[in-house]
Amino acid sequence: MDSLAGYVSDDELTVAPLAELGWEVSTVSWRDESVDWNDFEIVALRTPWDYQNDTEAFLEVLTKIDASRARLENPLSIIEWNLDKRYLRDLETKGITIVPTIWDDVELTENAFIAWQTFFNSDELIIKPTVSATAQDTFRLRHFDLKMAKVFADRSFMIQPFVNAIVDEGEFSLFYFSCEYSHTILKSPKTGDFRVQEEHGGFITAVVPETKLRATADSILATLSPMLYARVDLVRNDTGEFMLMELELIEPALYFRMDAESPRRFALALDKLMNGNEQG
Repeated sequence: MDSLAGYVSDDELTVAPLAELGWEVSTVSWRDESVDWNDFEIVALRTPWDYQNDTEAFLEVLTKIDASRARLENPLSIIEWNLDKRYLRDLETKGITIVPTIWDDVELTENAFIAWQTFFNSDELIIKPTVSATAQDTFRLRHFDLKMAKVFADRSFMIQPFVNAIVDEGEFSLFYFSCEYSHTILKSPKTGDFRVQEEHGGFITAVVPETKLRATADSILATLSPMLYARVDLVRNDTGEFMLMELELIEPALYFRMDAESPRRFALALDKLMNGNEQG
């Protein structure tokens, strides 16, 4: 991304521990056509937070990186799969509980909206693109909105019931480096909002995950092949079980500042991935 103005990133906290392990870090925009990816040993995707606006160009760049001498992390196959939120359907077939979802093989009409409310037994619905980031074009609605219908006229979308726990408790994010657990945060929206991202005024708190929360995230990670980083976003349902909101494998904020040891864990995970280094 050319500029992170308006966004919160703390990836710079990993530079020192990576340097201690002999790694030199350069930050480059994925849009910089002058970059020779062969100059790098590993390219770790971190903050390309505008990719959703031009996914075709983004994937073209990643394909070039994948064909270079550099190692792309996370792997291209994982990114291609995770790019569209319909990956959640794949995880659901593996027995993972996701937020109940209707996918975009339906038409956005007022009658359909009312039918969805009945189907979910929910007055409020969430409608969002299947390719998006930072809650862009995400609608929380009690009534059909013609503006929303126009936004999705030519885009794939998904419909979910609004989960009250997002505002009552918050959304949990658990972080893993090379499939090893690192730390957990709780993201809560500001008063009057439902978006938990800091860019929208959300609040971030470091927490120790309860046993059930950690076990749920661990079971989700167990379905995946090893990769450098993963973020599991979970929310509690009305029965106290945890549902998967998102499995962030492309460019998740990793909130290094919320756990003092997490930058070193990330550095060690990268070093081990590249060198088979077992130091702890």
